[in-house]
Parts: sequence; C-alpha cells; structure tokens
Amino acid sequence: MMDALLDFIVEAKSKTYVGDNVPSAACRPASHDIAYERGAWRYLDSYFGGTDFLRQEVVWWKGEPVWAMNYYGRVLMPDLIDAVVAGTVIRDALSALYRTGRFLGEYDHRSGIYDYTDRSTTNLESFIGIERIHVGENEVYRLDYHGGLIKP
Repeated sequence: MMDALLDFIVEAKSKTYVGDNVPSAACRPASHDIAYERGAWRYLDSYFGGTDFLRQEVVWWKGEPVWAMNYYGRVLMPDLIDAVVAGTVIRDALSALYRTGRFLGEYDHRSGIYDYTDRSTTNLESFIGIERIHVGENEVYRLDYHGGLIKP
C-alpha cells in the first residue's frame, strides 16, 4: 500500500500545481484548490495567499483520508525575488524531482541565479522538511512543511 500511495502522491503533485492543472471550485472561502483523481484515489491541494501562503494537501483512498501535508511558504527578500519568480523556480525544480519518482529527501536544483534546496526526512509515514531558494548567500524564500499518514 505504501508504494501505491507514494506513486499516487508523486503523480498527483506532478499533474496539479507543477502541471498547471485547471483549478477546482474553492472548497473554503478564499481558498485556491486543485484536485486530482485516479480510480479509488483522490488528491486535493488547497491554499490561501500568494506571496506568503499556507497550503494543505490531502489524499483519500476509497473516500477515507489516508495522508496529508501542510506547509507555510514566504518570500524573505522581495528585492531579490518575487512570488512569480519563486513559483517558476519551484515548478522547475519540482518537475525534475518528481521525474525521479519521489518528493522527500535531499534535492538541489539550479535555475539561473537561483539555488533551490529541499531537505526532509524520507519517511512517508511522518516527515518534516524545509524548502529554500538562495541567491548567492542570501536565503530569499523559505517553506516549512510536515505531514504523514492519517490513522483513525
């Protein structure tokens, strides 16, 4: 089951935010939502904000929530990066990462003058991590995340 869950998460992530999937109807006031389904699996990526934002991803199996991830991202140095550029760098880095069939662990990516790094624990059942973008020595963007399995 864990391999199937990981495969679905990577597939859903690559087809939603990174894949520019068509937004879904908002499930909460002022939320931005993107959903994806395959068979008995369902995924919802829901966030609030823009430059600074709060986001949650949830996966359901046969109608029951089984996994979730929460994160908060923010631009730290708006004179060196804005939300549009940060989004472009992140989509570029995550597209390459998802092609490896994973989303947790260590990952580095360079996009022009921007160095993207992601450091996390690799256990799908319970994990924490930090995503960063640097320009030289300056940390210009940071996202903190955590998540894991949901058990009744």
